[in-house]
Amino acid sequence: MSIKATKIIHKGETRIKVEFPFDEQTVTKLRQIPNTKWSSTQKSWHIPYTSSAFEYLKLIFPEVEYPETKLETTKPTEIENDTKINTNNTVELQNRDETHETTFLHELWDKNEISIDVIGRQIILKMPKNDLDVHFVQSLRYSHWDKLQFRWIIPNYDTNLDLLKEYFNNRIGRITIHQLYEIDTKPGQKYNLQSNELLLIKTNNGRLKILFGFNKILTNAIKAMPLKQWDAKNKWWTIPYTENLFEQIKTLGEKQQLKVRVNQEEQLSDKVLRVSAKTVSNYRTCPENMILKLQELRYSEHTVKTYCNVFEEFINYYREFDLMAIDEKMIVSFIQYLVNERKVSTAYQNQTINAIKFYYEKVLGGTRQIYLIDRPRIEKTLPTVLSTTEVASIIKSIENIKHKTMLMLTYSSGLRISELLNMKVGDIDSKRKHIKIEQGKGRKDRFTVLSEKVLPMLRDYYSEYKPKYYLFEGPDGKQYSSTSVSMILRAAVIKAGISKRVTMHTLRHSFATHLLEQGTDIRYIQSLLGHEDPRTTQIYTHITTKGFDQIKSPLDSLEI
Repeated sequence: MSIKATKIIHKGETRIKVEFPFDEQTVTKLRQIPNTKWSSTQKSWHIPYTSSAFEYLKLIFPEVEYPETKLETTKPTEIENDTKINTNNTVELQNRDETHETTFLHELWDKNEISIDVIGRQIILKMPKNDLDVHFVQSLRYSHWDKLQFRWIIPNYDTNLDLLKEYFNNRIGRITIHQLYEIDTKPGQKYNLQSNELLLIKTNNGRLKILFGFNKILTNAIKAMPLKQWDAKNKWWTIPYTENLFEQIKTLGEKQQLKVRVNQEEQLSDKVLRVSAKTVSNYRTCPENMILKLQELRYSEHTVKTYCNVFEEFINYYREFDLMAIDEKMIVSFIQYLVNERKVSTAYQNQTINAIKFYYEKVLGGTRQIYLIDRPRIEKTLPTVLSTTEVASIIKSIENIKHKTMLMLTYSSGLRISELLNMKVGDIDSKRKHIKIEQGKGRKDRFTVLSEKVLPMLRDYYSEYKPKYYLFEGPDGKQYSSTSVSMILRAAVIKAGISKRVTMHTLRHSFATHLLEQGTDIRYIQSLLGHEDPRTTQIYTHITTKGFDQIKSPLDSLEI
C-alpha cells in the first residue's frame, strides 16, 4: 500500500498530512496516534507536526514515503519564518541542508534539541553533535549510531534510561514513552504490542517466543531456564515449549501486572513440496555405489535410508545434469533452495549436506570439500514427557498381550524403537533381571534393566506367540514393522484421552525423567540409556521440577 506523508499548514496550524488509498484497517491504525483528525477540505487525515507523532507514524507504517521539499498549504497564515509563499500556492523551505534535502525526519526535529523516545526494548536518542556527549553514549553497552535516521539506538535495559536522564538532565527537551509499538515476528506476521503486555507465541518448531518491554525480574527468570536463546536482532527471547515452562512464564508475567497474550504462529502456506517419482517422469534413484558404500562402512539401516532419501532430492533437482557436472556453486544453490523455498528443518538441511559430502568424498573418492555452507543452528527443544499416570493409562488401554508387552518393555527399559525391534529372544536374562542391547546407536553394546512386572508378561507372550529369532516378529516371521508399533501407540494414546504428541521415543524420555525423579544417580541413567556424552542425559534435569520445593536457598541460613 502506498502511504505518503507531507507537511501542511492547515487552519493556521502546522500538521502532517497522511495520504493513502482508503482502507478501514489503515484508518484504525492511524487513529492510534493522538490528535489524529480528518480534514474535509483536504480530503485526507492529518496528525500533529511533532517528532513523536512522526516516529509513531513510521512505526505503524514502515513503508511511508517522505515528500520532496515542497509542502502543501491550505491557509497561508502564521507560516514559520523559514518559509515563503510561492505563486503556485506551495511553501518551500529556505536554507535547507542539501545533504538532507529528502529526509523528512529533519523537518520535524529541532537539531538543537535532545529528545528521547522509548519504544519497547529500544531507546531512540537524538541530540546535537558533541564529542563529550558522543563519548558518553558510546559507553552504554550495545549502543550504536543509525546513520540512515540520524539517531542513536540504545538498548532499553538495566538503568540506561536513568543514566541518560541523569547525564543530559535539563538539556532534554522531550521524553516520550510509547505505549504501543509494532513487531515483525515473521515475514507477513506483525503484532502490535503495548508496553504493559507480555506476548507469548507458540512457534511451529517447538519453541516459545517471549516478547515484552524491559522487565528485569522477567528477564532474570528466563535466563535461568534451559536452552533459552536471546535474539539480539529482533529483541526477543525464545525457550523450548513445554506446558510447565509456559505456565511459569505466564504466571510470572501476571505477577508483574503484565497483560498476557498468547498466539500460535501461523503455518507457512508457500512451502514448496519436493519432487517424487509420481511428479516427474525421469526420476532418479539413489546410485547403487552409494548404497553399497554406506553398507560397507556399517552405517545403520536408518542412516542408509535417510541418506538415500535426501540425496535423491538433490540429484532430481539437477536431473538434467550428470552427477560429475554438478559443481560447488550448484550445491550451495540447492541448499539455499531447501532453506528459502522448501523451508526444511535444520535437521533435514544437515542430513542433506552430510549425504552430498559422503557421495562426492567417500563414494567418488574426492578430496575433502568445504562447500562454504553455513551449518544451521539447531532449534533446541525439550522432549515431551508423560506423567506416570499417563503412562499407566496408555498401557491399561491395550488388550492385545503382544502390543502391551512391546510398550511396557520400551518404557520400563528406556529402549529406542530400533533397539526394541532388533531385540533377540536370547537378549533377555530373566535370572539377572537385565536386557542386553546389541549394537545400539553408535554400534555400542550395553545392558539395561528388566522390570519385574514385565517379566511375567514376556513369559505369557512367548508362550502364546513362540517367536523364533526376533523377540517381536511380524505375521511373516520377519522383523516387526516400526510403523506398526507407532500405530499401536497412537491408538492407545487416543483411547487413553491424552492430547500430547506422543511417540515411541516419548516413552524413553519418560523412563529417564521418572528415574531422575525417583532419585537415581544421573550417571546410572546415562549408562542405561547408552549416552556417550553426559550432557545428553543432563537434558532431563531441565524437564523435572520434582524436589524444587525441598531446596533451601543459602540466603535463608544467613542471620540478617
